[in-house]
This record gives sequence, structure tokens and C-alpha cells, in this order.
Amino acid sequence: MKILLIHSDYLEYEVKKKTPVAEEIEDEMKKGRMDECLSVFTAVEKIDEGREDEVVEQGVEEIEGTVGQLGVDKIMIYPYAHLSPSLSNPDTAVKVLKGLDAALSESYDVHRSPFGWYKAFKLSCKGHPLSELSKEIVPEGDKEEVVSKALKAEEKMESTWGVLDVDGEFYELDIDGDKTSGYDFTGNEDLKTFVVYEAGQKEKGGEESSHIKLMQKHELVDYEPGSDPGNLRYYPKGRMMKGLLEEYVSQKTREYGAMEIESPIMYDMEHPTLKSYLDRFPARQYTINSPDKEVFLRFAACFGQFLMGHDMTMSYKNLPVRLYELTRYSFRAEQRGELTGLRRLRSFTMPDSHALCKDIEQAKEEMMERMDLAMSVVDNIGIDVPEDLELVLRCTKDFYEEQKEHLDNIVQTYGKPALLEIWDERFFYFVLKYEFNYIDPLGRASALVTDQIDVENGERYGIEYVDEDGDSKYPYILHLSPSGAIERVMFTLLEMAGEIESKGGKPSFPYWLSPTQVRLVPVSDDQLDYVKELSEEFDKVRLDIDDTDRTVGKKIRDSEKEWIPYTVVIGSNEVESNKLSVRIRGKNKQVEMDLEELKEILKKKQRDMPFRDLPLPKLLSKRPIFVG
Repeated sequence: MKILLIHSDYLEYEVKKKTPVAEEIEDEMKKGRMDECLSVFTAVEKIDEGREDEVVEQGVEEIEGTVGQLGVDKIMIYPYAHLSPSLSNPDTAVKVLKGLDAALSESYDVHRSPFGWYKAFKLSCKGHPLSELSKEIVPEGDKEEVVSKALKAEEKMESTWGVLDVDGEFYELDIDGDKTSGYDFTGNEDLKTFVVYEAGQKEKGGEESSHIKLMQKHELVDYEPGSDPGNLRYYPKGRMMKGLLEEYVSQKTREYGAMEIESPIMYDMEHPTLKSYLDRFPARQYTINSPDKEVFLRFAACFGQFLMGHDMTMSYKNLPVRLYELTRYSFRAEQRGELTGLRRLRSFTMPDSHALCKDIEQAKEEMMERMDLAMSVVDNIGIDVPEDLELVLRCTKDFYEEQKEHLDNIVQTYGKPALLEIWDERFFYFVLKYEFNYIDPLGRASALVTDQIDVENGERYGIEYVDEDGDSKYPYILHLSPSGAIERVMFTLLEMAGEIESKGGKPSFPYWLSPTQVRLVPVSDDQLDYVKELSEEFDKVRLDIDDTDRTVGKKIRDSEKEWIPYTVVIGSNEVESNKLSVRIRGKNKQVEMDLEELKEILKKKQRDMPFRDLPLPKLLSKRPIFVG
């Protein structure tokens, strides 16, 4: 059985016509309405035949779990055959629907719309992250989700939590829900929010993330209804921004010394080495059947780089060996209710760099160099480090006791106190992992940069180097994403801008990422030819021209709505004087300057960041509308 769960303001229906398989109903079932309810759209499937009781039991469990999260007490059960191409016979469907009705009615106010009737209905969805969930109810033994042992262990393991201060002092925390004790968080309120999110009261359903409306409003990114959930479409402006971020992170990682490679996106599910690694990685696998075998889609670049490392010939003189791949795309089978705009996806772009190191001392030294790289990359993108992010370190108890000085070094380099999680035993392939996390206005943490010290995969993949004595040894492996997923970087920039806007400020994109950096606004058509000629004077500037027939005031307001950094208004006075009247976003007055002065300002704003041309036609009159 497939079910679609909608947290609804209301669901209202009325039967219109009977089909040949319609159940017989009383008049009170011919129309119905429920307010503030969970709408449960259902399709009973062929596989459910003969297992009706089991399907009802599992269905009730799923529905009650969602009801508990949402805090509602009313349920509308609505048969909806369009959820599945493999429907059960009518008798099975009615039996399951009646079973759900009877079981749920013991605890909730339930209304069931009839099976087999054409119906008109009206529905209003709440629109928060948990308001739309899909579930597949499969009888035991017919389908098993591919979940790694590490993920199962992560759900059960207990940790010691504390704050590691910049002076090396460790403060163990006592955390109960949203209450914490053991450390004075004055001046570090975001760190306290992070602690509560990670170790206390987890996120709940509610307000929609502000970046979703912004990514749609600015015609950057949108949901793609024709794909699997968690796979997005990028409009020209969004694709340009994403491309620039990809270019910049890749450029800086290559400059650090990483050799860029490319590897497949899918791997054999039964490959013995890969199968072993899957169970050590805390992620749900995205599996498909190829013509020859069952495969999984990679969730990182590890597989390709490790298999390549297995075939390499190396000595200690070559180490550290640095490899890099920008995975477009990596895949994780995130649960439907976890998918949120650019924050959590099923397919995403991950910059992934591994370093093969000869011993723990070289691994620690390399980690610090990579941390400098990551801090520089994120800061230059437009996210202030450490001001805008929170640091967490996760390690085993043994590593903490033996390498406390290294942990202190990380926190001192970062520049402010960090959350520290200590495991009594090692569940994963790494003994240390750090992350830079953005804490959004809803109190949720989203990891960006991460690096890890891996002590297993050298041996698992048979990656060897020859040491000074001529012996073969397995390297330590570092796993760095110098920015985090590109989509999550975009999410962070949008959320930060949304927070500024909510406080009455004027948000903006970093100049180097702004789809339009300069807009020329002619006062009338009389200046249009002059403006077109003027536009050719700019080099490496994304410049467009508002040649529409709107008023100047409307053109300026639209430029403000698009967060364009520089708006240049050109009337007859500007043509005659060769001076430019420039509106700079965030400043309340126009500034008069000449062309060369503006060009010099723009050059300094661009710095040495990557550049791409305007992603849309230069003339606004030539542009299609992608959203709205």
C-alpha cells in the first residue's frame, strides 16, 4: 500500500459518479469535510492481497507516527488509485480501508471517503517541512530498506557531550531537551542552539525554511515534480551561481595540491570491499537495478578515489597523496519528510578531497593545512568564519585521551569554543571528525565543511605504500569537503540573506555571485542607444539593461527586489555630463561618479573570484519568466 500524508487546513469532497467497482455507501459518506486534519491518500496494491491485517497494522503505525509529530487528532482517509500502477482487487482495497478506519477510530476522529466513486475534492496543505510525506507499506519479507550498520549504530549510540574552549578547557554538559548546564553560553548563543539541536531536543515540524521562497522568488532553483523528490531544477541564474561555486571550490582545492580525477557514479552492490564500506558509512543507500546487477549510487567520491588508490604505486616519499573530485552528483536516499529545499536532497554536488598520509602525525599536520584551506574557501564565498558557523568535533574516547593537543589546536585555529562529542567506542571508520555547521533561524544545524581521520579504509581497499624500511603499510586517509555540498552553501547564503530581510535590512548576494551585478536604467527610450553603447565599456561585469516601457520608479524598485548591487540611472543630464548616477544597494542615496571610477570599484568587488557571463539576455524585454 502506498500512502500520501498531507497536513491539511481542510479536505472537502463530494461524490459525483459511481464506478463498476464502487462500494455501497450510506448518504453520510457521499460528502464530507474535515478541518485541521491529516489527510491520508491511499492506494492498496496487488502485493497486499492476502495480507490485509498486516498492511492495516503497518499502516496504522505509520499514520499514528505522523499524527504524533504533527499534534493533530483528526484523520481523513481518502482512496486515491493514482498513487500506484499495481492496484489490488476491490475487495482487498475495501477491507484494508475499513480496517484502517476501525483501528484509527479507537483513538482519533476519523472520516473515510468511499472507494470506487469519482469525487470532487478541495484540499489546503499547511506547507511546512513535514506537511507532505509519502510512505510505502510493504508486507514483511518483500522489501528491505538498505540501511548501513553504522547508521543503525548511530541511532542507538550514546555520547559524552561537552564544550571545548579555546584555552583547551573541556566542560562536560548535562542536556535535557532544550535545557543545558555545565557551561556558560553567554556570548555564544548559537553554540547553545547547536548543542540543543545535536544532543537534546531535535527539530520538529513547523515553519517553512525561508530560503525556499527566496530561491523561487529570485528564479534560482525550484522543485522538479517530474523527478524523484530531492532532485531540483536550476534556472539560468541558479545554474550560474552553482557553477561559480563549483569552479571556485575546485580551483582552490587544486591550488592546495589535490590532483583532480573523475570516477563512476554507480558501483556494484555485491563488490566485497564496497559492501564492507557501505556498512561503515552512516547513510541510506540509493539502489537501482542495472541490466547486469544491483548497484548503488555513490554518496561521496570515496569509492572512486579508494579504488584508484588501490591500483597506485606509492612510497612514503610520495605522501601525502592528495586526490579530488567534484561529484555531480552524489546520492543519499533521504527520507521524504527530511527533504527541504536546498538543505537536504537526494542528489547533491559534493567537493570531495582525500589525502593519503603515512602516519598519525602526518595526518594531523595535513588536517590543519586542510582546515586553513576550508576556512579560506568558505570565508571568501561570503560566509564569515568563524562568526557565521559553529564548530563540532566528534572523536573516540581513546583519541581524545591520546590526541587532546590536536583537538585544542583545531579549536584555537577556528577561533571560538566548539561542541565536542566523545564516543566510548568507535562505530565508524574514522576516529576524529570535525564539521562547520550553519545554525538557521529555525534552530536547525546544517553541516558544511567536514574532514575526518580514517583508520580503516587503507586496509579495506588494499591501499599500500612502501615505507623507509621497504615494508608495505596502509596509509591514514583524510576525507575533506572544503565547502560542504554546493547546494548547502547556496542554502546557507539564502538563509543568511532571509534573516537580514526579516530584521528589516537589505539582503544581498555576494557580489561575485550576483546574477546581475550592474543594471543600467535609461529614463526613456531617448537614452537607450547611449546605454547600449555604454554597456560595452564594461569588462567582466554581469550587466543588463532595463529597456522595458515601465516608469523609472518601477524599474528601480524591481532592481531593488532582485538585490542588484549597482543600479545606474541614465537620463539626458547623465548623457550630457558623462557622469553616472549610481544607486548602491544598502545605501540610501545616489552617488555621482564617472565611468572609470565605477569600473575600478567593480574590479575591487570582483577580486580574483571566478567570473561567468550574464546567464540571461542583456535586455530585460527579451527575457522569459521562469517563476510566476
